Amino acid sequence: MIDEIYSRDVLRLAADLPHAGRLDRPHGTGERTAKLCGSRAVVDVTLDADGRVSDFAQDVKACALGQAAASIVGGHARGATLTEAQAARDAMRDMLKAGGDGPTGRFDGLRLLKPVADYPARHASSMVAIEALCDAVTAALEARTLRAGAA
Repeated sequence: MIDEIYSRDVLRLAADLPHAGRLDRPHGTGERTAKLCGSRAVVDVTLDADGRVSDFAQDVKACALGQAAASIVGGHARGATLTEAQAARDAMRDMLKAGGDGPTGRFDGLRLLKPVADYPARHASSMVAIEALCDAVTAALEARTLRAGAA
């Protein structure tokens, strides 16, 4: 198991978490925790006028798999739309639970975690970063809608 899911690439990514920290004034924040192991990701985003992520920060406390996934998400979140993030989340879930190929496009690096599919206890920790990104962008879009309605 160790060699299969904790590859050199996974460990390298886990040690290099881009955009670590929090944003001072996020438009939206998402937080996810894996109940089984306690891996946690908090993601802050700001959006541009087109609803794309213009700034991104993450506070991640996770195992090597969760950290590696967060590294991939963090490296590609800027410029992403909610649709792209949700497609990556759904493809990642399908890859882990149903033998799917994994995300394509912007977040295709998450395919590196395909061997985790054989270890269900590790699925949730591998998902916290992409799920938190989806939640943060959703929260930012909802806040934008509320502000527009109040104006």
